[in-house]
Amino acid sequence: MSGDDKVISINKNTGTAKRPLTLKDVSIASGVSEMTVSRVLRNRGDVSDATRAKVLKAAKSLGYVPNKIAGALASSRVNLVAVIIPSLSNMVFPDVMTGISEVLDDSPLQPVVGVTNYSPEREEQVLFEMLSWRPSGVILAGLEHSDASVAMLKSASVPVVEIMDTDGEAIDAVVGISHRRAGREMARQIVKMGYRQIGFLGTKMSMDHRARKRFEGFTEALAREGIEVVDQEFYDGGSSLAKGREMSARILERSPELDFLYYSNDMIAAGGLLHLQESGIDVPGQIGLAGFNGSEFLEGFSLQVATMDAARRDIGREAARIIAERSDGSLQGTGQKIELEPRLQMGDTLRRR
Repeated sequence: MSGDDKVISINKNTGTAKRPLTLKDVSIASGVSEMTVSRVLRNRGDVSDATRAKVLKAAKSLGYVPNKIAGALASSRVNLVAVIIPSLSNMVFPDVMTGISEVLDDSPLQPVVGVTNYSPEREEQVLFEMLSWRPSGVILAGLEHSDASVAMLKSASVPVVEIMDTDGEAIDAVVGISHRRAGREMARQIVKMGYRQIGFLGTKMSMDHRARKRFEGFTEALAREGIEVVDQEFYDGGSSLAKGREMSARILERSPELDFLYYSNDMIAAGGLLHLQESGIDVPGQIGLAGFNGSEFLEGFSLQVATMDAARRDIGREAARIIAERSDGSLQGTGQKIELEPRLQMGDTLRRR
């Protein structure tokens, strides 16, 4: 990666590491004895429901996580890096994991993966369990987390690197791309190529914050040109070629005047291309299309789908490098922001003048 591909800055909002929370902190916050706190958190002993609720509420608000490392190791860290991602089926995250492994393979550190299925509640559970083993660092996808997850991460006293997205406030270090910028750049290129009747197809964006930010950047750039998205089609669950086909058929049945389809990822874009080709529609002459991610599997298609390379493997490498460099505590509290450049790949599905 060349120096022109990324911007590095220091996150000034990150202070020095705090001391680890203890049972005494939870005892003071809840107003009960340390012994009672211990019984509640170990789920042992006879404790009233009211007291149990009071202790659990205090522990959650503080971000307290019990230490599962016993005896002489209790104050130590293990050589594990908690990597928390939304999905293993999404082709994006195996590439990120490859980048992480490439760096950590040359260190004593070992990545351990937890999957959240895009659920904030599940993320809390995974974080709680992983932090209880006192890992040497945490890498997790996204910038949006529940209050309880944020409290745990801030209290963990280990390097935390949020990945994939730089459009927001980081807890510590952050590595990713600006999804709003990616959406704006794609919109400008579509308009430049002469398309005006544009449809958007993607996942429901209530939990997919990165897709939402790309859409916001996309519509913002179109609006500057006096253009609005004509129609939209959304889906639930995982991406697939079949969903891309089905969505494309539905949106074109409703809005046959569309001359461009912008998909929130490459998988459904590839499905859309298959539908258009099977329907005898000229791509990109009659209808153009583009996806997002820069997925390698697109190379197997007769036409190369236009897409945006999200620098997935580089994101993994940079995040792992930060963890490896800070695992000895020497750089604790120096939260970096590394913003990589999303790169447009024109492919064959954007009309060139």
